[in-house]
Amino acid sequence: MGWGVLALGATWLAQPVAGQVVGRVSILERDSRPSRDLSDAVVWLEGGGAPAPPDTFQIVISDKIYAPRVLVVPRGSTVRFPNHDPFDHNVFAAGEHAFDLGLYARGQTRSHAFERPGLARIFCNVHPRMVAFVVVMPAPLYAQPSADGTFRIDHVSPGAYRLHVWHERASEVVQALTVSTAGPPDVLVTLDARRYRFQQHTNKFGSPYPANAGRERY
Repeated sequence: MGWGVLALGATWLAQPVAGQVVGRVSILERDSRPSRDLSDAVVWLEGGGAPAPPDTFQIVISDKIYAPRVLVVPRGSTVRFPNHDPFDHNVFAAGEHAFDLGLYARGQTRSHAFERPGLARIFCNVHPRMVAFVVVMPAPLYAQPSADGTFRIDHVSPGAYRLHVWHERASEVVQALTVSTAGPPDVLVTLDARRYRFQQHTNKFGSPYPANAGRERY
């Protein structure tokens, strides 16, 4: 999908069965800590599948948090951003998926249609800690893992694919994968987040947030 992907090592236990790819995602953490956000990963197959019809989705703003934090949508889908907080927010994204919904108040909802495949990073111009990710897919062969890291992608035709696994705290893994007519279904993918360091994004003007922005009164 042209995201400047860095391919890392992954362990593949066996070929998946025809029509389905199943497996598990794990993340290597500093100090061998357990991963609490495995369900925020995204797994998809590149190289097959008819375009999925667009739909309407929602990321709710409440208590200065975007929920869900990670949303996967078909290309052309619209995402609504209802504001449930008793103060204003300004939803925006920069880069290839740039948009700006402006400042809007409690009880209001603004929307954006995502027409290009790829990763959109969503922020708030008022509150620097607010972050969400919208992953826009050109084909329906994708999944998000459950809390234990297991995933399943259905309706996969036999053939050659490139399997991608993304998580915000690790470099993306990309691996060639052949879906055959027989074989055990388990695929193990390990992401490495041991070098992850949080980096504060800039506001919609490309400038740092005010020094007291992390201690907002509202």
